[in-house]
This record gives sequence, structure tokens and C-alpha cells, in this order.
Amino acid sequence: MLTSTMNIHTTHPITLLVCALGGEGGGVLTEWLVEVARHAGYAAQSTSIPGVAQRTGATTYYIEVFPVPQAELGGRRPVFSLSPVPGALDAIVSSELLETARQIGNGMSAPARTLVISSSGRTLTTAERMQLGDGRADGERLLDVIKAFSREHHVFDMGTVARDAGTVVSAVMLGAVAGSGLFPFPREAYEHVVRGGKAPDQAGKMAAASLRGFAQAFEIVRAPREQAAMVSRLLATTGPDEPAAHALPATVAQLFPPQVQGLLALGYARVLDYQDAAYAQLYIERLQQVLAAERTADPAGAHGFAITHEMARWLALWMAFDDIVRVAELKSRKSRTARVRREVRAADEDIVKVYDHFKPGTPEFAALLPPSLAHRLTAWDRRRKAPWALPLKVGSHAVFGMASLRLLASLRWLRQRGSRFAEEQALIGRWLAAVLQGTRNDWRLGHEIALCGRLIKGYGSTNERGKQNLLHVIGHLAELPGASAAARAEAIAAARLAALADDAGKALDAALVQHGAPARPVVAQPIRWMKRRPAATP
Repeated sequence: MLTSTMNIHTTHPITLLVCALGGEGGGVLTEWLVEVARHAGYAAQSTSIPGVAQRTGATTYYIEVFPVPQAELGGRRPVFSLSPVPGALDAIVSSELLETARQIGNGMSAPARTLVISSSGRTLTTAERMQLGDGRADGERLLDVIKAFSREHHVFDMGTVARDAGTVVSAVMLGAVAGSGLFPFPREAYEHVVRGGKAPDQAGKMAAASLRGFAQAFEIVRAPREQAAMVSRLLATTGPDEPAAHALPATVAQLFPPQVQGLLALGYARVLDYQDAAYAQLYIERLQQVLAAERTADPAGAHGFAITHEMARWLALWMAFDDIVRVAELKSRKSRTARVRREVRAADEDIVKVYDHFKPGTPEFAALLPPSLAHRLTAWDRRRKAPWALPLKVGSHAVFGMASLRLLASLRWLRQRGSRFAEEQALIGRWLAAVLQGTRNDWRLGHEIALCGRLIKGYGSTNERGKQNLLHVIGHLAELPGASAAARAEAIAAARLAALADDAGKALDAALVQHGAPARPVVAQPIRWMKRRPAATP
């Protein structure tokens, strides 16, 4: 699969060509997409283009969506086209492999611009059926055409996914489009339209089947895109000479469904690189608990194991928290030196000097000490007039500087004996327990608690604030007295979005109070008196 970042224009519509055969619901898919756009607050237009394509009944549908919400257009209305322009399409979605190749042959796909989503299934043409022998077109050659004339492609058997889910292929195509991130619509908007605007517990059997097909296709397309994006980000840190992800061991892969394995492999590799095999095994054991709870709450896998998928991401990031050992390890990697030389465009004979500035304080050193010593050290620091810190300037290009970094990086074994490691594991355990309990009560409640892992980010005070926010949210909203599971899920989602939107926390406190939970307590801050130098007399 080829991946690149879609360039979303703010002055041109996002264009999509839908290719379907008769009876496959291409018209329904188009109506869904237009309705999703309008439900999400975007302007959209669709047209249909009848054709035969040697099989009769093959029809294409053209959709344009303006990527700016209507509320931000100031009363202006975008102008849409009635027909696609060859080479100017952002995406093509097709339910049949030869039909996809035919549209590419018509010049619809541009190698530098067009995303192609196609089924690998075939409906044979009349000419193919007339042959005495095997007259089928070569599927590999058709796939080569798609690869050569698309910036990104996703090819999978949509018919099989539809049959397994008990739905029609149009629902599968909708899930694939949603998973590709082509349009700026949240997943909830797509699912709302498929349910006909009804609540999740009021959707009929047909809508439930469509949602199963939607969810499977969504994960099939999203997982490799997400994995490729994460690998790119990791390569930017580790460099091409140090592989960012290892192959997931077969014994581990067989424990998890395919929808989870892409992100699981990256999370497993990150935790393994961070500490050791035993720590990576703990990561797997925690995820197995989540998977077991999710399978109980959603035996059919209608949601594509989204809880386990999100936990695979956020759990790995939390377990691999930043500390001075990790920083020293990343700073002293060979790939980092190579990346710096590339960035400054140094020739082989050039001498490049790199100085790293550090200012570790008492919390960073206390993190590696046993809890008893760490508490005494932090108490001493709180009694000081000013917090203690050690400014350092380390020349990582020199032998002494690099040796210092490598020595600090070698203290990985000390991390697990330190106070912070024990504290982080205890907090992770509380979050994990909340996810498991929430999932057993209601799938969506567990999913919203799992998504709260996004609150843990950064380092220092930002990281501490994120952990405090997470614990306060799950401690008061996950078990909100007198509220249904659906209401608790809504409250947690609102609080999470508020916390992410406002670093000061005012929006979070307002959301907590609105849903019947207390605002966060005011954290005591020590008062430090600083001597002021007398002003110079004239």
C-alpha cells in the first residue's frame, strides 16, 4: 500500500467517484455520504452517470464535499461541478476490480493525487465468459494498474466482508471511505446516518448488519494507514538504520484479531524497546484482559474491537513514559547523529559539534530512587526557597559527552526499582480496571474510558495534570450515581473533549459540574519567597 498525506484544500471541494454494479447499492451509498456531510455540517452535492461497462447496469456516482463547515462560510455557498474531471479526483471507490481498472483507463485517477479503494472481487464480463478456456482478466495485472495510478490504494474482498456481516456491499464501501479519512467527518456521523438517525439500541436488524460491515471495512482501511503513519513518526525519531517496529511474534499475534494486530505490533515494539521482554509481556497480558472483556460485551465484533485497538495505542504510550534514562538513550542513538548531519547538510569531511542542554530537577532524580528515599528527597526540595535543578551542557559529539549519555541510558534496569515506575504502574492499573469494568457494563462506556488515554501526554507538569484529570474523570463520571451507562459514556466523552480543548482546565471543570460531578480540587502550590535586588540609585 502506498501512503501519503491528503492535501485538503480549503478553496476546492473534495471529490469522490463511486463505481458500482447494478443492485450493489451505489445510489444508497451516495445518499448516505451526502446525508453524512449535511449531518456533520458540510455542503455536498452528488450526481449519477449511467453507463454499461460491458455488463449492463454499471453506474458511477460523483460526489463533491466542501471541506469547510457551512457555519464558517459566512453565508457564502460553494459552487459544485456536475461531472468528474479526469485526473482531478481525490478518491475512487469501486466494488469490482475490473471496473476500477476501467475507470483508471479512462484517466480518472492521478498517480500523485487519487486515493483508490477497490474490491478485489470480480464479476465476469460477457467476453470473459465466452472463452472456451480460462478467459478471465489477469487479476495481478489489474492490481498493478491500480498501484501505478494511485497515490494510495486499499484493495480487499468487499463481497466477503459483506456476506460475513450479513449486509450489502454499499455498507462496506461506506466503512472503507470513512476509514480512509477522506472526508472531515467523525465516525459517529457515518454511524448515525446508517442507523437512520436512531439511537444505537433502537437500530433495526438491517442497520445492525450494515454497521457490522461498516466497522469491519473501517478497520481494514484505517489500520494499515495508522500503522504507516506511526512508523513514519517513529522513523523520524529513531532513524532508518534502527527499525522502528519488529514483527509481532506468532504466539502473540494469534491471541488477537486482525483488526488489532497492526497497532499492537507497534505498541509491542515500543514497550520492548523501552524496557525488556518481560515488560512487553505485561503489555500483552493487560491487552488480553481488555480483549476478553470486549468479546463478552460485543461477541459478534460489530465494533471492530475498537476498545482493544485504542488500548493498544494509549497503553503502550503510557507504559513507555519519558524519564531521564529514556531521554539519554534517544539522544545517544547512532541514527540521531546521522539525522543531525542530514539536517545541517554536513559533508563527510565536515566536523559537527552537538551540545545538548538538560536541566534535571529533584523529581527526575527521585524517580529512579526507591519510594522511601524519593519521598525524603522531594520533601527536602519542597522546603527549599527555590526548586533544585542541575543545568547541564553535554557535548554528545565528544567522547566524554557520549559516554555520559550511554552510562545514563544503561540505567534502564534501575527504572523498575524506582518510585516513579511503581506510581505509574499503579495509575495504569486504576485506568485499566475502569476500562474493564466499564466494558462489562456497556461497550460504549468502556470505549470512552479507553479513549481517555489521550489525556496522558507530554512530560513534567503537563503529564501530571493529564493523569490527575484522567483519574478525576473516571473516578466521578464512570460511576456517576443514578446515571445510566449511556449517560455516563456521554459525560466522559464531553469531559475528555473539554480537557483536550483547554489546558487551563476551566472547560473541564464546567463539563464535570454540568454532568453532576464535582470540579477538580485546587492543588496546593508552595509559596516561594525570592529576594529582590535593590534598585540601582541614579
